[in-house]
Amino acid sequence: MSEDIRLMKGNEAIGEAAVRAGCKAYFGYPITPQNELTAYMAVHMLAKGRTFIQAESEVSAINMVYGAAATGVRAMTSSSSPGVSLKQEGISYLCGADLPAVIVNVARSGPGLGGISPSQGDYFQSTRGGGHGDYYTIVLAPKGVQDAADLTYEAFAITEKYRIPVLILADGLIGQMMEGVVLPQPLDPEGFPRKAWAAGHQEEMKRDPNHVTSIHLVPEELEPTILERFKRYDQVKKELCRFEEVQVEEADLVLVAYGTSARVSLGALQAARKLGLKVGLFRPITLWPFPSDRLSELARKGKRFLAVEMSMGQMVEDVRLAVNGQTPVDFYGRCGGIVPSEEEVLAEIQRILAGQA
Repeated sequence: MSEDIRLMKGNEAIGEAAVRAGCKAYFGYPITPQNELTAYMAVHMLAKGRTFIQAESEVSAINMVYGAAATGVRAMTSSSSPGVSLKQEGISYLCGADLPAVIVNVARSGPGLGGISPSQGDYFQSTRGGGHGDYYTIVLAPKGVQDAADLTYEAFAITEKYRIPVLILADGLIGQMMEGVVLPQPLDPEGFPRKAWAAGHQEEMKRDPNHVTSIHLVPEELEPTILERFKRYDQVKKELCRFEEVQVEEADLVLVAYGTSARVSLGALQAARKLGLKVGLFRPITLWPFPSDRLSELARKGKRFLAVEMSMGQMVEDVRLAVNGQTPVDFYGRCGGIVPSEEEVLAEIQRILAGQA
């Protein structure tokens, strides 16, 4: 079978990957810069006889995801920054009920309404749960359109395996840019096995009805439930940490960046190498679980780090926690929707290495 290659916007590629992954139900509400994703799902989900609902609000959309996920079907929503903030209560409910779901955040600048330009200021919201209670979501960070499609497609299998919601964190530039993408093979949602934990079909599976809920009013019952969930989080940390490295072993300074910032940092690395500077790039793909062990290993080898972000500095805190004082960690960031340039990052590289000499 020949490859299906198309020129697509990131938002459209995410939508097509979700459809091909067997997404059975999509619920959303419009917000820039992810509107093309909702529009794409409106056309293609309905064309395949699947469920698409433009909800009356983000709060409604995430609770519809909760209901669909409870039946065991592959369910998804998408939004952008302030819209994801409105979904946080529902995301906490999903985590509290151990339900799988895919949530896409095509992030814009903030805080508040901010602007529609791309930003990475949602890192804390994404990697620290974002809502109330003790929980995490798995967070995947694409660096381009191909990556966005691949990670979205895989996210449905990941969320079902661990029964933890998966968040795709793609800044607005990735959602809006157009690149060539090789699309994955489509899956038939009717071919997926029934979920023993799901609501419904108890007669078919010869079991009692399941009560899917996140409420536990007895502390002695809630605590072991949370502790068991954190054992699963430990399993995720062992099995799912992902990252990409470029020339880190022979580097004196390692840039740490994700998403669009990683693309910019790669250009700065290439420019620095032409000047004879020993620079590498470490790109976290899973923002949670964060690949701390590998960064700690590099720190023990004497590497110095520069975190590059489209924010005032959020991921840099995880870098510093991983390094744990073994070596210096510097930061360079732009905010308010400004994307740092390769020249700016190169200048920061030169400043750091000149001071180190």
